[in-house]
Amino acid sequence: MTGAPAPALSSSPALSRQQFRLRPPPLPEPRGPLSAALTARLSRGTDPDPDPGSTPLPVPSPDNCSPYGDDLQLALYVLYELHYQGFQDVPDSLEWDSGLLAFRGAIEKVFLGALRADVPIDSAETAARALDELQLEPVGDDGSGVSYFLRDEGTLDQVRAYAAVRSLYHLKEADPHAWVLPRLHGRAKAAMVAVEFDEFGGGRAEEMHAQLFADLMEDLGLETTYGRYVDAAPAEVLATVNLMSLFGLHRALRAALVGHFAAVEVTSSPGSRRLAEAMRRVGAGPAAVRFYTEHVTADAVHEQVVRHDVVGGLLEGEPHLDADVVFGIHATTFLENRLADRLLAAWHEGATGLRGAWPDGPAPGAGRSSG
Repeated sequence: MTGAPAPALSSSPALSRQQFRLRPPPLPEPRGPLSAALTARLSRGTDPDPDPGSTPLPVPSPDNCSPYGDDLQLALYVLYELHYQGFQDVPDSLEWDSGLLAFRGAIEKVFLGALRADVPIDSAETAARALDELQLEPVGDDGSGVSYFLRDEGTLDQVRAYAAVRSLYHLKEADPHAWVLPRLHGRAKAAMVAVEFDEFGGGRAEEMHAQLFADLMEDLGLETTYGRYVDAAPAEVLATVNLMSLFGLHRALRAALVGHFAAVEVTSSPGSRRLAEAMRRVGAGPAAVRFYTEHVTADAVHEQVVRHDVVGGLLEGEPHLDADVVFGIHATTFLENRLADRLLAAWHEGATGLRGAWPDGPAPGAGRSSG
């Protein structure tokens, strides 16, 4: 591939359910000077700058951009996507362009620096203790998080909005975590491969979790095209996706990625159970329900494998990485809490939490609270 326009999609029934990943998305709309300069640079392709006097890629710093803001997070998301699906009419060779890599490094420094400052690690805390704390559920199952809200009172439109923004990750589910495989050894690697094998459908394309999420989106009347809802996703969503790529693309952060993965697996099963109930309540359809019921079962098993064999195997061989695992756990929780605050504030006002209006209009019945 060279980043040229994608070929026409096949009409084969066997292929049709996996077409959401066959076309690279268009570049998103910029949200500030960083993302504007970046998209302009990518739009030029490999051609030299036609205007020697044009503005070069800016130098991001904590003094001129918000580490969690729309502009920086979108620019970082776009740079990371060069390592995944790429973009329409953007040459694949730009994945390793030295200027873009330097730009990405400067942005990462701002983002990671903010996370280090906002997620301080107690030197006495261990990964085992951090994971134990994640398992504590509110007494009486009356928590106040996203899954509780959607289960108890979310409207169909709010459920759809949640699925739309989560599609930025779920349509490539397990891909960011696969970066860690060459960086693990022995028991940790074997266990991580086993979990990833399940995430990728156990060898069956139609059972890949990314495909199951595309099926969920179809049930909700959403478009399944990869990257379709980037422009609708707030910065808080982009940050949660960027965190995985940040950890995954740096060998030095491999233990933080393991911590992230462990945090996701430990919290997934109970949250997925509530989201399955939410899907049933709003009448989302069997595929929407199935995505979450699949995670209730699979992630309950994965949790034990990740805790004892992935995290345990990693720290058995490299005990000095314990603090990095803890950082990955807490950074994940920190950014997920910021996203939850954003969505819940919007939902309590009766809004969707998206940036702007629905990109493709509401589905029939959207906005109603069914019961």
